[in-house]
Amino acid sequence: MKKQSWSLYIILCLSLGLAPWWIRGEPHLIGKIKWVIGGAEGMSGMDYFDLLLHGSPWLLLIWKVLQEFVLKKNKN
Repeated sequence: MKKQSWSLYIILCLSLGLAPWWIRGEPHLIGKIKWVIGGAEGMSGMDYFDLLLHGSPWLLLIWKVLQEFVLKKNKN
């Protein structure tokens, strides 16, 4: 199995995961998470897709951290 480099995950999180913080001042993902925590009233299917789109790089990064530090530690 080929090892993935950390740079791919970091670039994804900084670009797609934080978009469009340079325009609005707040990452889109944070706004969607606040909306869901607030009850998700008025959210459409497109909003959930948007949450998944902007959240997936962070989920991949969390999975990478778990693989590298938690799961590998348990194997040894």
